Amino acid sequence: KYMCYCKSSGSDLTTSIEAAETKLGELGPAIEAAINKKAQLEKDLASHEADKILAKKAMNEATALREKEKAAFDKEFAEMKVNYASVSKAIDALEKGMAGSFLQSRPAGMLRAFLAKNQDKLDGDRREVLSFLSGEQGGEYAPASGEIVGILKQMKDEMGQDKTDMVANEEAAVKSYEELMRAKKLEERALTHATMEKLDRLGDISIEIAEMKSDNTDTAKSLVKDKAFAADLKKNCASKEDVFEEEKKMRAEEVTALADTINMLNSDDALELFKKTLPSASASFLQLQTTTASMRAQARDLVKRVRSKVLPGHSDTRLDFI
Repeated sequence: KYMCYCKSSGSDLTTSIEAAETKLGELGPAIEAAINKKAQLEKDLASHEADKILAKKAMNEATALREKEKAAFDKEFAEMKVNYASVSKAIDALEKGMAGSFLQSRPAGMLRAFLAKNQDKLDGDRREVLSFLSGEQGGEYAPASGEIVGILKQMKDEMGQDKTDMVANEEAAVKSYEELMRAKKLEERALTHATMEKLDRLGDISIEIAEMKSDNTDTAKSLVKDKAFAADLKKNCASKEDVFEEEKKMRAEEVTALADTINMLNSDDALELFKKTLPSASASFLQLQTTTASMRAQARDLVKRVRSKVLPGHSDTRLDFI
């Protein structure tokens, strides 16, 4: 039974050791790959965070610039509306022959201030208008000549076109700003989604790495124990195998001795000897008793010699029976 145990246990241990070695060979690269994946996820998360910061910075800067541009537009557009209205009133007044009263009006002063402010950019015609508004040509104006009115009308048309261009540019700036903000918000949402998704993956892979490392440690410990047990089993089984072989040899010798005993008892010589022990007409009871006792002693000695070859602690029922 012990030898059967040696064979079955040895086979199971060999299978277990091979499986553990295979598993350790697979866990090592798997752990390394998982660690590399974790490092890449952490790098991606850092990049996503940096990109989110840049996106927010771009939106803040764009918003600040838009507010600044809007304030400048509102101011300039308001001034242009006032100047445009002043030119319109100047034209109406001059065409009605009311130049004197107009020059004393608030619109005339505002128009004069506008032209004076941009004096270095004025051409000859506009300088003439500024001169008229400043009263350098006297208080009377002849509408028939139409010179100043013509210049003012041209200025009004140009100012109207400037207003249209200003509004168009403002609308384009607003559209550009809104598109930028929409794109940056989409980018921010995408980065947030990617961050959440990779945070989940990072958590999962961190747990996976911990489990694989734990499994690797447990498998390595189990492998060491299995190898130690296998070595001890091999040593003990080898020792028991020697004893087993010796026992097989002794049993074989017992069987041979027993067969010899049986053959001897069944031989013709034994039969003749037995016959001689039977009582005859001349034999006394004492002679018969002595001869029978002698035969029994011889047989008993033979059985004892056979039994002496049996290992201590073992017995043979056949010898016990005899």
